[in-house]
Amino acid sequence: MGGISLWQLLIILLIVVLLFGTKRLKSIGSDLGGAVKGFKKAVTDEEADADFKEGQAKVEEKPAPAATASAKTESAVKEKQ
Repeated sequence: MGGISLWQLLIILLIVVLLFGTKRLKSIGSDLGGAVKGFKKAVTDEEADADFKEGQAKVEEKPAPAATASAKTESAVKEKQ
């Protein structure tokens, strides 16, 4: 049991072209390419969104100590008045 030879692939390609026609094959190819491109973009956007959320969580953690420090400063100002 060998693999598919070049001649067998050419016969299959000829049958597919005869069945669907070149215009339809071109539109199917462009639709498939657009779908793959959209999928890659969605995966990239999802990874970027996850990275952004992680960075945002780190930034939100840091202002908390600064907020308590400013609250202490405000209370010290109020006591002086």
